[in-house]
Amino acid sequence: MWKPIKLVPWFIAAGTAWSLGFIYNVIYGGELSWLRAMYFQKIARAESIQENKKLLITGGSGAHYTVNSDIIEQGLGIPVVNLGLDGPIGLDVILPSVIDQVRPGDTVLLIPEYLILLDPDGLGDRSVSFGVAIGKPGLGDVPTKQFVQDVFLLGIPTLRAATKSGVDLATKGKITGYYADPLTLRGDPTTVKERQQEWWQLPINKPISRHAAERIWQFRQEVEAKGGKLVLSLPWFYGSAGSKTQRNVQKTAQVLSQIAPIIYEPESLNIKTDSSLFADTHYHLLPHAREIRAKELVEQLKPIIGE
Repeated sequence: MWKPIKLVPWFIAAGTAWSLGFIYNVIYGGELSWLRAMYFQKIARAESIQENKKLLITGGSGAHYTVNSDIIEQGLGIPVVNLGLDGPIGLDVILPSVIDQVRPGDTVLLIPEYLILLDPDGLGDRSVSFGVAIGKPGLGDVPTKQFVQDVFLLGIPTLRAATKSGVDLATKGKITGYYADPLTLRGDPTTVKERQQEWWQLPINKPISRHAAERIWQFRQEVEAKGGKLVLSLPWFYGSAGSKTQRNVQKTAQVLSQIAPIIYEPESLNIKTDSSLFADTHYHLLPHAREIRAKELVEQLKPIIGE
């Protein structure tokens, strides 16, 4: 006769293994754990500001790794916090994860890379896992099937991640990750990551998706409901100067300009053809380029924030 009680040890073992995998992925060790820690550090910095007027910069890593908040703060004369996160979190999760930090008088500068702007549904590979990691499961209205599947995977470390962690422990004495580096007081990264592969110019093959436009419009309403102001910026990226890319960037700028004030360099459309400005990706900037970008943002933001 079949006795279900015989399966209890197997369920306990499976549950224990899944829990250990979850702790590794979310709490300490996996890449998501570092992203989670970085997010909470940035939120704590924003919450510590008591002034009635500040600038919150948000987006994916194309915001996190592209500005010098010290220079922007000095230029504008108001507190600045870099709330840039990670593109694969998805627009539908990035935006609600930062909205609670908006206070009356604040300006929110959204710098979304094209990975985010072109996405048809606002969700990315890390949408579910990030929401769970920060204690807001289901953030971004993730479909139930995707939510269940991705939560299950949170308890299963990948072989690549586990191997990297083992090597880190053996060679460095600690586990590290892409987002494990310390932050400045304003939420900027403190390290520089160099590109190891050959450069190629990034093409933009289509304009902003309808979903992205609608979600950013909704975000504007959410920001204004809290007494803040939304400003948009095209990202700097190492890209193709071809007519197709320029045409799609122009269309994107036109759509965004109907949503909120948008800042960018009209002649170049923020398309950069000098790879010496960039670090490890087509969006991440080297320190000297972050300074240039920050000074440009100051001049573009002054008339808007001063209104």
